[in-house]
Amino acid sequence: MPQESLRIAIVAPSFFEVPPNGYGGIEVVVAQLADGLADRGHDITLVGAGRDLTHARFVPTYGDPQGDRIGDPMPELIHAARVTEILDDLDPDIVHDHTMAGPLLASARGVPTVITAHGPVRGDWGDYLTAVGHRMSLVAISAAQRRMAPDLPWRATVHNAVDPDRFPYREEKDDYVLFLGRMSPDKAAHLAIDVARAAGRRIVLAGKCHESGEQRYFAEHVEPRLGADTEWMGEVGGEEKLDLLAGAECLLFPIQWDEPFGVVMLEAMACGTPVIASRRGAVPEVVVDGKTGYVRDVSEEMVVALRDVKRIQPADCRRHVAENFRPEVMVAGYERAFVDILHGADPTQAI
Repeated sequence: MPQESLRIAIVAPSFFEVPPNGYGGIEVVVAQLADGLADRGHDITLVGAGRDLTHARFVPTYGDPQGDRIGDPMPELIHAARVTEILDDLDPDIVHDHTMAGPLLASARGVPTVITAHGPVRGDWGDYLTAVGHRMSLVAISAAQRRMAPDLPWRATVHNAVDPDRFPYREEKDDYVLFLGRMSPDKAAHLAIDVARAAGRRIVLAGKCHESGEQRYFAEHVEPRLGADTEWMGEVGGEEKLDLLAGAECLLFPIQWDEPFGVVMLEAMACGTPVIASRRGAVPEVVVDGKTGYVRDVSEEMVVALRDVKRIQPADCRRHVAENFRPEVMVAGYERAFVDILHGADPTQAI
């Protein structure tokens, strides 16, 4: 139990339930935090959309998640307005906000606002965080993310997590490799097909593909590559997703951007499935090269790695997640950050 019990308001985005059934990486993290902090004796209020699914007190802004309206600014604006009204009726010690409006609203709150940087910290989003400046306290999800913008008001670095006990472990794998992720040039499903084909492996692809940009990328770069050695499954969740992860010979993660984390890598390794990934962003912090997968620079090197992937022991993959990325580790990291922020710890000594 913590030395002091805190009143914490956690603000989730309005697009998916917490936890989600399928796509929704931020919502997975929020659910773990709400449950873990509540179980550690803190007074947690979760503000989000949909049903009450965690151990925390739940206050909805929408009865139904607004996932079909991603890209439309109005759900986010309405959500932010309702969050403000809800927080006025609460008396939290600290607000942990995971929404796009969170940084902007931080200065109007009478208590500290902690923002987790779930996405890129360069470009427009980086400019936004810089403009808000020290009116918020920022948490990085990897050291790589923090290095991208060292002048932002970082107060802690806390890796994301998964509970390996919720993932099926399989040592005997089926005859396919897996790509699991959004249809996006950054995620590079087309390169995963190219790598698998060059290595003579069958590949199964699954992921979100309902926004216009995702559909355009799929039509231009993925669909023309489909063939007898490829299978497109669309978006998957629940048992179907777990079965795919556990049965795969490996997860291909050929990202073409500096991804700040990549929870799907943890999900695969928790199932005993090694990861072959680009040396970008947080990948070297998550995958142990030669032990839980292979970290490579170019597609040609991934082909060689794929031919060698059976050398990786499934037990080592699962053990790595269990020892380093359990939710309890993440929850404790945020708990320390909240206490330090509330007690005015020197931000130059941020964890």
